[in-house]
This record gives sequence, C-alpha cells and structure tokens, in this order.
Amino acid sequence: MKTRQNSPTISAGVIPLADVRAWLVVALFIAAAVILPAVCHITGLPVRWLLPMHWPIVLAGALYGWRGGLITGLLGPLSNYALTGYPLLLKLLPMTTELAVYGALTGWLIERGWNRFAAIGTALVAGRLVFLSAIILTSATDGLGFGAYISAAMLPGLAGGIGMAAGIPVLVKLIRKC
Repeated sequence: MKTRQNSPTISAGVIPLADVRAWLVVALFIAAAVILPAVCHITGLPVRWLLPMHWPIVLAGALYGWRGGLITGLLGPLSNYALTGYPLLLKLLPMTTELAVYGALTGWLIERGWNRFAAIGTALVAGRLVFLSAIILTSATDGLGFGAYISAAMLPGLAGGIGMAAGIPVLVKLIRKC
C-alpha cells in the first residue's frame, strides 16, 4: 500500500481518523454538507435532483470509513438545520438517519473490501429504505399520499444517486493521487 511521509497509513481502503488533519477534513465535509445545499437553494438549482448534502457525506465514508461517514452523516444535517433551518424539522429525523446510513455503510463496506461503486450503490439503497421507513413512522409525507410522495421526493433523487455511485469512486481516486 502506498503511504506518504507524514500521512496516516491507508488500510482496508480508507484513511483512519487518527490525526488532527483527518478530523479537519471531516469537519470540512460537514461544512460542505451545509454550504452546497445553501448554494443550490440560492441559485435555484434542483436540490431534489442533485442531492447536494449527500455528496460530501458519502465521500467522507468512502475516504474515512464508517466512523467518518457516520459523524458527517449525523452532524451534516443537524448543523445545516441549526444554521439555515433546512432540512425542515419534519424531515430532519428521516434525513439524518438516511445520511448517517449513507456515510456509515459506505465506509463499512469499503473497509470490508467491497468495490467502491458497489459499496456506494448498496449504501444509497439502504439509506433510501431507512429514509422511507422514517417518513412512514413520522407521517412526514408533506400531505401527499405515500405513492405521490415517492414520485415527488424519491424519483428525482435517482439522478443524484446515479451520479454519486459513478462519480464518488472517481473523486476518491483523484483525491488519493494528491
């Protein structure tokens, strides 16, 4: 395995959260989970299509394992809500659990030797199932029937999910070369 001088050893495909630098990068991912959705909202970009909060969380899991992904997945939406009021309170629990699953499961699967594409795809499906379960439990369907809610809230996210599954492994490879 390649290691750089003054860098933590990369084991099982992820960088351990073993030094201040790694924790600072995780903090930057949390900040990105606040900034990217805000930029999308301000510019009118389709948040439900792009899933801007999701990208840094999945990337954190892919780079820093299940711990980095879980921390980013929990603190990203909570920080975003504290600073911007989004996601709306009714969606905060479903979205926080979804994103925590994305980050943690992505990292956990990669640590166990899964291909990054498969790990991310599996984590995205599992996270969406957790999200839907939380939506059902909290009755947070925006006043829509369940089928209408899935069409309005879930189907647009397929584009972002496919983008993450295809793009994040490439980003990880590029980041590792730096």
